[in-house]
Amino acid sequence: MSEFPAVESLAVDTTTCFHHRDRPTGRSCTRCGRPACPDCLREAAVGSHCFECVRVAQPPISQRMRQRAAGAGAVVTKTLVALNVAVFLLTSLSPGGSLTGDGASRLTARLALFGPFVHNGELYRLLTSGFIHYGAVHILFNMVILYRFGEMLEPALGTVRMACLYVAALLCGSFGALLLTPHALTGGASGAVFGLLGATAVGLHQRGVNVWQSGVGGLIVVNLVLTVVIPGISIGGHLGGLIGGAMVGWFMLRVPTTQRSVVDGAAVAAAVSALAVAGSLWAAGR
Repeated sequence: MSEFPAVESLAVDTTTCFHHRDRPTGRSCTRCGRPACPDCLREAAVGSHCFECVRVAQPPISQRMRQRAAGAGAVVTKTLVALNVAVFLLTSLSPGGSLTGDGASRLTARLALFGPFVHNGELYRLLTSGFIHYGAVHILFNMVILYRFGEMLEPALGTVRMACLYVAALLCGSFGALLLTPHALTGGASGAVFGLLGATAVGLHQRGVNVWQSGVGGLIVVNLVLTVVIPGISIGGHLGGLIGGAMVGWFMLRVPTTQRSVVDGAAVAAAVSALAVAGSLWAAGR
């Protein structure tokens, strides 16, 4: 007669999941070794890791945000282009507006830069004026340069600093326009766009690149000549944006040589923006 093993010897030792105590499991995390059920495990390059080990291994939130932004491309640049186009269509299709720039709608007048209104407290015009345009040619020219140089700068700056640079250049352009022509109805992204050109130029110079051979220097000169030659263009707006963008870009794009030489570019942009707003209030009230 053959003998059968006792029932007790046929029993298999089981353990329970470290997280779900009521779930028996025969699997475990290959990182920490704790038993875990399938719901608590995540597939890894080697074996499976529990959700706590996956969370601990993740990089900091700030680093993950930068990685996501880098993968999404020039988010700020594309958003700015979309906003400019949307505002242009809205103002052009409003009563009194025109796609060709032959007329200005009441909405355009409400958003444009005008010294007396800024002096009376309508500070929003310092920003909104940078998103209105007088005709399709006007916005097309600005958006081409914005997109080209925005895609060049944003990967180096990141989304936050790119937005700060653009706003600072826009506000400096508004200050320049109010300084020279406070009683003109001014609008356009040109000041901010010139700021991107200025930042690109100083960034290339800091890296030992000849701005004239790169073509950026020549583009700035050509646009400055057109600014002076063509009537109706805000000289102050273009110069103000160029100078403001170059100033902020100098701090944002320079390569620090020591830890002490690191300067927060966003803080510099905020300081320049504040000075531009203060200068605009003074210029508008003259």
